[in-house]
Amino acid sequence: MSSERDGLNPPSGTGFDDACTLLEGALHGTFRQEVAANLTTSSNLRTALSRLRDGMRANSWRTGGQTLDLAEVVRILDHRTRSEGFHALHDWDGNADQVNRESIPVNVLDYASNHRSAERPDQTVIAILLDYYFAYLLGLLSLRIWDGGDPDDNLDRLNRLLTDLQGPGGSGQPFVNNAETLLLIATSHYESNEEGYVTLLRRVRTLNQCHQLKIAVVHAASMGCHLRFGFEATYGRDTLLMRDDNVADYPWVCYAVATVMEEYSRLRTGDTGSHDRQAVVEAILHGLSPDPPAFIDDRPPSSLTSTNADRAKIREVFRTYQQDLIDEFEDCRPSEHVFSPFSLFYNFAQNVLKGTIIDTLLWGRPWPVSFNDLLTRESGGNVNTEVKTKLATTLMTYARSNPDTIRGRLMPAIVYDPQTGRQAFAAALRQLRTKSSGARTG
Repeated sequence: MSSERDGLNPPSGTGFDDACTLLEGALHGTFRQEVAANLTTSSNLRTALSRLRDGMRANSWRTGGQTLDLAEVVRILDHRTRSEGFHALHDWDGNADQVNRESIPVNVLDYASNHRSAERPDQTVIAILLDYYFAYLLGLLSLRIWDGGDPDDNLDRLNRLLTDLQGPGGSGQPFVNNAETLLLIATSHYESNEEGYVTLLRRVRTLNQCHQLKIAVVHAASMGCHLRFGFEATYGRDTLLMRDDNVADYPWVCYAVATVMEEYSRLRTGDTGSHDRQAVVEAILHGLSPDPPAFIDDRPPSSLTSTNADRAKIREVFRTYQQDLIDEFEDCRPSEHVFSPFSLFYNFAQNVLKGTIIDTLLWGRPWPVSFNDLLTRESGGNVNTEVKTKLATTLMTYARSNPDTIRGRLMPAIVYDPQTGRQAFAAALRQLRTKSSGARTG
């Protein structure tokens, strides 16, 4: 299908297919390994990282007889994305009140170079930085899947590229679990023009059910962490202030919760057990937790006046399964000794990923934890609850040593606090129980 189905004409000469074709060749084979090996021949890590930096800034790479020139396609796609309101490759500098000149991967590289410059070249560090650079290019491409061809097919293609990026030819550092999460990471920082979020949500609604559900699950979970941070830090526990300052976020949360609620209803009517519903239940509670009345009450706040259909879905499913949902929410209750995403609060999702990568670079050891792993209490493989708790605590330590100024006070931008998590959980459940009692007696 054409991207005309979202009401927008696909631009000519999109470059999406060109970029994917170039990246498929670079990510599937040994190209990255050869680039990293070549850079390790430098006299020291500073020189190696300087050469790596040049490649990142030029979006051009050469090893042996191969050249990968991404400069033109990145320029076109980044320009188009900026015109829609997103700076997928660049962060916002709150002190200078402008977009950073250097890309996020270059900023992280510079940080690593300042702290490990005199050492011998470390191929693991180089490989992680190279992968991080390519992860951000895939994030840029996640915003361009509607440019031409079928967006669902394009997103599937992007997922295959992500699999190659995080496969055996790479650094061994996982970033995200799917390309749907890249869409979140690429848009997870301050943007002066918030109209892009409105257009993006309209586009996301054109995707198939499978892709929408993956987008909804990660957005509900992540934006729950984000808004819980805002409630505690940015808005001084003032819900009305939080609503007024998140006019772009609330419709996204509402869409995400409504989509996941529909999946919960489908799973309840199908032949599935409670285990299959755990991730869905967790995502629902995450999305509702910062402000349950906004989505459950009869009258929406002004930030949700355009989301009547989504709110109707949420309220219908909640009325139908209210007591069962509340019972299942209890299984998500945070504890002092087991990792819980309810205890994780942060300003922007991309800073969580950035902090993880910085730690791997400083110590030269990949974390076996993706960004998505931090949004669920479930564990599997090498990702156990102890590892996730250790990473979350490490990220908070970095954030405390580099605090932001919020409401005139120095505050860490990432917090892992089981006590506050338990309080947030209890407050959310208390409000949901009140709504449940009112619905039964009304």
